[in-house]
Amino acid sequence: MSIQHVVFGFGAHSGIDDGPELLRMAEQADRDGLDIFSLSDHPYIGGRLDAYASIGFILGRTQRLAGFANVTNLPTRPAPMLARTVTSLSALSGGRIVLGMGAGGLWDRIADMGVPQLSPADAVDAFEEAITLVKTLSGGGPPVTYQGRHYQVNQIEPAPVAAPAVWTGSVGRKSLAATGRVADGWLPGHAADWLSDRYRTSRPIIDEAAAAVGRDPREIRTVFNLPGRITDRPLPATRNPDGRWIGGSAGQWVEELTGAVLEHGASGFMLFSPEGGTPDLVSLGRWAKEIVPAVREAIAKKSD
Repeated sequence: MSIQHVVFGFGAHSGIDDGPELLRMAEQADRDGLDIFSLSDHPYIGGRLDAYASIGFILGRTQRLAGFANVTNLPTRPAPMLARTVTSLSALSGGRIVLGMGAGGLWDRIADMGVPQLSPADAVDAFEEAITLVKTLSGGGPPVTYQGRHYQVNQIEPAPVAAPAVWTGSVGRKSLAATGRVADGWLPGHAADWLSDRYRTSRPIIDEAAAAVGRDPREIRTVFNLPGRITDRPLPATRNPDGRWIGGSAGQWVEELTGAVLEHGASGFMLFSPEGGTPDLVSLGRWAKEIVPAVREAIAKKSD
């Protein structure tokens, strides 16, 4: 398998009062050479920072770091407007945006915002239509008329900016197949990693759907949301009794992530705290300065 450029970043779940700390983390990550940061998107929680407002602000304060919503709460952000948002962010930042996409999970809360509730099957249909429409409304060309079951636009001019890469948080079989047909990357749900049953049973669905429409499955990257501790000394076991990664020393992280890339096709990692929340600044610094450069070097050596 050819090795894609592997991306390294961090994820955050940030409240209104966390803005200064989030900015410090992003600026540090930018200086330290990380590739990307992500923010959760739960617009029905009043105490959370809005994902897209925050991403735009942070992109304006950084030079190289890309951003994405992990993942966009699509039902509350209609696809035609989402296309305008991400192409504008791309134009303003020099292409430093990824479009994370989800079909919608907490439908009771989504419906509380006045959004009509969809069945699981309809939500996935709308999700696939939305990805297609965002891409159609990007990259220039003649006005677009699109008549889908869930989205309709009439003679809308596309943005002249190319669509960003689309990474999904697909979980169910139908959603996974949609990822294979129209998306560019996948983040396994529930922070599942490359040794999990979820990954082993889900990734083939994406690959088969991609191949069925003439796409090369290898072009659809797998990026892992990865919680874990970075310890001063090696741990006797880096996985818990259920087989889930819990962390270890910098050397143990390097060995594990290098194997994930070379043996399991991983092409990106987003660091979270051991509890699945925002990592602290010390852990982020160790991730960026000790682990990421060593993994990049090991991949380069072993793939020559």
